[in-house]
Amino acid sequence: MWGAAAAAIFALVGGELMAAHISALGPLTSLVRDYAGTPKSATTPWAGFLLALVGFANRERIAALAAAVGIDAIFVTVRTLEGRPFTVGNGPTIVLTALAALVVLRWSGTRRRTALRTITFGALLIFATKVSEIWLDITAWACPTVLDPYVELADHALGNPSWLVGQALDAAGPIPLGVVRWVYFELPLAAIVVAAWQLRHVTTRGWPRHYLVRTFLTLGLVGPIWYVVFPVVGPILAYGPMGHGFEIANIWPDAIPTAEPPAPLAFDAITPRNCMPSLHTAWALSLFIHSRRGPAWLRWGGAFWLVCTLIATLGLGAHYGIDLVVGATLCLTVESALRDPDRGWDRARVRLVAAGAALFAALLLGIRYGAEIMAAHPVPACGTVLGALAALVALFYRTWFATTPSEVDTAARQLAGR
Repeated sequence: MWGAAAAAIFALVGGELMAAHISALGPLTSLVRDYAGTPKSATTPWAGFLLALVGFANRERIAALAAAVGIDAIFVTVRTLEGRPFTVGNGPTIVLTALAALVVLRWSGTRRRTALRTITFGALLIFATKVSEIWLDITAWACPTVLDPYVELADHALGNPSWLVGQALDAAGPIPLGVVRWVYFELPLAAIVVAAWQLRHVTTRGWPRHYLVRTFLTLGLVGPIWYVVFPVVGPILAYGPMGHGFEIANIWPDAIPTAEPPAPLAFDAITPRNCMPSLHTAWALSLFIHSRRGPAWLRWGGAFWLVCTLIATLGLGAHYGIDLVVGATLCLTVESALRDPDRGWDRARVRLVAAGAALFAALLLGIRYGAEIMAAHPVPACGTVLGALAALVALFYRTWFATTPSEVDTAARQLAGR
């Protein structure tokens, strides 16, 4: 926990200095607004706060929730009277800080360790969001060109699903569009539901060995690195109405671009290069995986969130189809590295992580240097890409889900005995 706290402070300070250099909103400045100004996000402070409350008893949760709601109500009233935008988030940020001080100064023993751990996770969720915001600005500043023409050309092999889903979503009307848009932007809310269910017994039975928060934070750490390695802005920007004059053509989702030799595309210095890989897909898939051994309502909810997220990533023009394949590959690889730590790095885990890493690298290299070949031979290219992903999914299922937890525990004990 102390290591995570130190890393978070380093990232916040470093992000603030970088923000000053590129004239962007820094994470510390954004955090100060959560305390005394207008929060940039209404969902993230509440998501981190609710995650932190998992480590407290019901009476303490009720008191903290009441205090957070009351403080938010005061801030909302003041902002309304002053004519400022309506939003929430001050209350949970202030109460979370007060809880951290209370636990550090007044509590002790297991109760203190459990509460501090959940507070740390909640705070890390908020801090990670603040740092990710400045990282997105850095990707725009550091990458003057984007590789959208390569991704779009490779996407011809998959049938340009972003264009097809975008047209279908437009035809479906405002209600389906509103639902998938809400699901897309409120992914942290679903993650908190799954995480809260997994951690519901930490105050009485201890911590599970693996849970969604670990995967979410790791994906958030590893995934954005590739934004500067493979900068992509998305079809609605490179081929649609939101390109700020830098778009190749304003044709998304009405007309599929013709297959032409690709070249890096110069783009503006404010649009994040955050498409490759699709972290929304990776996070939604991890949420789906972690909901599989829950009750029926959680399993159905995880499936609903995954399906709607996939529809939204394509239908809103945020991603190309192959972005989703790369994002799913990243999720399965990271999840395989973290899952069931008691099992150790046996042959099955090493094989699965190595296969996922190899497929991830092959996809990026294939898009960058083989896009024209993929577009010219769509059937074998599509079969290769989707077949490789299907094989990875099958290997993942066989490794982690084909046996029951009790069978895995028995095998682990037998290995330990040897």
